[in-house]
Amino acid sequence: MNILEVNNLKKYYATQKAVDDISFTLAPGSIFGLLGPNGAGKTTLIRMLTGITYPDEGQIIFNGRPFDPVNDILKIGYMPEERGLYKKMKIGEQALYLARLKGLGKLEAMENIRGWFTRFEMQSWWNKKVEDLSKGMSQKLQFVTTVLHEPKLIILDEPFSGLDPVNANMIKEEIFRLAKNGASIIFSTHRMKEVEEICDHIILVNKGRKILDGTVRQVKQQFKENLFTISLDTIPGDIVSNAFEVQVPDEGTPKDTLVVKMKEGHKPNEVLQHFLQEGVNITAFSEVLPSLNEIFIRLVGDTPTTRQFEKITA
Repeated sequence: MNILEVNNLKKYYATQKAVDDISFTLAPGSIFGLLGPNGAGKTTLIRMLTGITYPDEGQIIFNGRPFDPVNDILKIGYMPEERGLYKKMKIGEQALYLARLKGLGKLEAMENIRGWFTRFEMQSWWNKKVEDLSKGMSQKLQFVTTVLHEPKLIILDEPFSGLDPVNANMIKEEIFRLAKNGASIIFSTHRMKEVEEICDHIILVNKGRKILDGTVRQVKQQFKENLFTISLDTIPGDIVSNAFEVQVPDEGTPKDTLVVKMKEGHKPNEVLQHFLQEGVNITAFSEVLPSLNEIFIRLVGDTPTTRQFEKITA
C-alpha cells in the first residue's frame, strides 16, 4: 500500500492557478524528488500535504485513508527551507517541546533526543540558544527536530543548505537509513547532483503542472540521445561510418576518447565492430546518459525564476 496518493490536486488563489491537476504516488521506503524552478508550485503542494492549506479540488490519501490534517500530521515530519526554530529558546528545551507537540511522551522524547544528539555529536549544545548557532549547526538541529517522532512521511525542503561536506554526508546517510527503515521521504531541492545521488523517483513541476514523472533511470533513458563514448589507444585520422557520427567533444573529454552518435536503425555494437576492423585497441566503451541538471534545463530553462501564477480561463 502506498503511504501517499495525490489525486488531481488543484489550488487556486483568486483567479490564479498555483497547483494545476497534479497526481502522484509515494511508496513506503522510497526517496522521492520534488523538482521545479522557483514559482513552480512546489511550496503550495507541500503546504497541502502538511495540512497548512487545503486543496480546492482533488484528494490526498495518506496511509490508505483520506488525509486527516489533525491526526495524520503527527505521522509527518516537515523541514521547511526557512528555519522554523525559536531563536531565544535553549536547544534541548526546544527539541523536547517540538517532540511533545508531535505526540511523544516526555520519557520517550528525551530518549529519542539523546539518541539523535549523540549520533550528530550535539550533546554539548543542550543549553545553547539557536541564535548562537551557525547556519550549518541550525540546519542539523532542524533536521533532528523533523525526525524525532519517527514519522512515516518526511518532507525535506533544501535539507543540505548551509552544511559543509562532512555534515551534508552525515544527513545524507541518515536519509538512506530512515528510508531503509520504512520512512517515505519527499526531497525538494534545486541541487540536481544530490537528487541523482539520493532519489529513486522524481517528479518535475512547472507553472503548477506535473511535466515529468518516473524513476531516475527511466527519466534518463527517456531523454538519452544515443550518444556513446569510446576510449582508444590510438585515435584514427579519418573516421567514416554509416552507423554513427563523431561529435565535437566537450571541453572535459579526455584526448583518447571519442563521442559518437548512433544513427537511426543502428546498434552500439557496430561502433565496436568498426574500430576492431580498423585494428584499434578499445579500452572503454559506455553510453552517455543526460544528467538530471541537463534535463531540468532542457524542460524549464526558459521559465523565469519567479512567475505569476497562470490565470484561470473559463
